[in-house]
Amino acid sequence: MTQGFAPKSEKEKPEITVKQTLQEWTSFFEPLEDPRGKQGREHDFLSIVMIAILATIAGAEGWDDIELYAESHQVWLKELLELRNGVPHADTYRRVFALINPEFLQNCFLDWVRQIVTQTKGEVIAIDGKQSKGSYDRNQKKSAIHVVSAWASENRLMLGQVRVKDKSNEITAIPALLNLLDLTGNIITLDAMGTQSKIADLIVQQGGDYVLSLKANHPKLLNAVKECFNHNLPSSDRDEIESKYFHESKTEAGHHRLEKRSCWVLPVAQMGLYKQEQWSGLKTIVMVKRKRHLWNKVQTQTQFYLSSLPSNAKVISQAIRQHWGIENQLHWVLDVTFNEDSSRIRQGHSPENFTLLRRMAISLLNRETNSKRSLRQKTKLAAMNCNYMFDVLRTALK
Repeated sequence: MTQGFAPKSEKEKPEITVKQTLQEWTSFFEPLEDPRGKQGREHDFLSIVMIAILATIAGAEGWDDIELYAESHQVWLKELLELRNGVPHADTYRRVFALINPEFLQNCFLDWVRQIVTQTKGEVIAIDGKQSKGSYDRNQKKSAIHVVSAWASENRLMLGQVRVKDKSNEITAIPALLNLLDLTGNIITLDAMGTQSKIADLIVQQGGDYVLSLKANHPKLLNAVKECFNHNLPSSDRDEIESKYFHESKTEAGHHRLEKRSCWVLPVAQMGLYKQEQWSGLKTIVMVKRKRHLWNKVQTQTQFYLSSLPSNAKVISQAIRQHWGIENQLHWVLDVTFNEDSSRIRQGHSPENFTLLRRMAISLLNRETNSKRSLRQKTKLAAMNCNYMFDVLRTALK
């Protein structure tokens, strides 16, 4: 008689429905204020926002695509959202997203990031900029927008973005982006543009470590680092290099090429580099040599880095390698899968808001791992299959 009396929470645990999932997603954007005037509001504001997010996940590249997605799934959407006057037209999305403050929209997205994603100590956060080439407006004399993004390598999602102000560069945007992030225990990687002593100081103050690419924008320091490696590293004797000079070497094959990467790390405690004291927390200098064997030629490259990490060649080499995730998993996908550079969205805040929608879509699609398809195929599947769209939204809430 005792059989079948399992606890109710285990035996009759209710499954989350599509409507509950979408309501939970909508709750993230409830703090967002409707920027429209009080008169003439034919469509619910949060429904407009949610349809735009869903359509972008499904590969929408503009306002007409969003309208087409909503029309194609109108029956499904009416069960989930407030659509008392039907689905909005393209001009409605265009006007609304031209008015929404990008900072407020991003804060709603970051609320999801903070609640869902647990950053592990030592995760690499890559920071890099990208220009949306098609967003320029010749008539209004507006240049194409340039956005600096932070990419979590372990979780494969965007942690935040900041637009570079007109007539400025990434150096001014990077500190603003860093202030949005929790850097504690994480490794921040930056290209040469971000290799600035003030940025290094900000990272250390916020409890993070850094690996900064060193190039010709710091000529005296670069020459001093080169001289340190020329003077300290022997030309042979692999055992001595590995034991004394913290060496890591790895060979990988793929995409019709063979690449060997070698990383050497030297402590800077007694080296006396040029203005060494200006770099907060600086502990090591790094040299990475890459040799690529292509089908028709051999390429070699040597790069140098500054780091606040201790002399662990394996950790530093992995961080440098993972920095390219922001290029391969974000920027490349934006151009190839979402055609960002071809987008002519350019009115008001629309360009910046749509860049955020695309990055949100990539982050959500990356969270769904049951499907082993490419990101492009995932967008098409989300466009054609409402059940898969539900899987994407549900998985992203776990």
